[in-house]
Amino acid sequence: MSTSPVLFVASSGGHLAQLWSLRCWWIRHRRIWVTFPTADALQLLDGEDVRAAYHPTTRHPGNLLRNTVLAVRTLARIRPAAVVSTGAGVALPFFALAWLLRIPTVYIEVYDRIDAPPLTTRLCRPFTRLHLVQWEEQRAFLPNAVTVGPLL
Repeated sequence: MSTSPVLFVASSGGHLAQLWSLRCWWIRHRRIWVTFPTADALQLLDGEDVRAAYHPTTRHPGNLLRNTVLAVRTLARIRPAAVVSTGAGVALPFFALAWLLRIPTVYIEVYDRIDAPPLTTRLCRPFTRLHLVQWEEQRAFLPNAVTVGPLL
């Protein structure tokens, strides 16, 4: 196990479920989760190290600011080995700050957006070191991405 944890950042629901599906990989690593403190997320992550993000994030400047402060505090305290996300809006401040701190970022495109990138993908793209897609068709809007196949 590495000394620096992997930081997983995702909205609750489907975004979090896609990261959870990678359990066979992340179970071997020290990890910290950032997600919304919804009942389903807290139940899924019971026993895990979880930091509560603020929601809603879409078009809510106050929560964007709160999540930016959370990102600053979290990244400064734990200095993760990498930040991994499937989106949505909560990912942006973590990716931007990780990029500034030269912490590797991995963005996994969600499985249900095949024709065009979601807003979070477009916003996080400049701060993403490695882009993974679940469908070959997603490479039409992310040509440098690596296709990993469906997670769910």
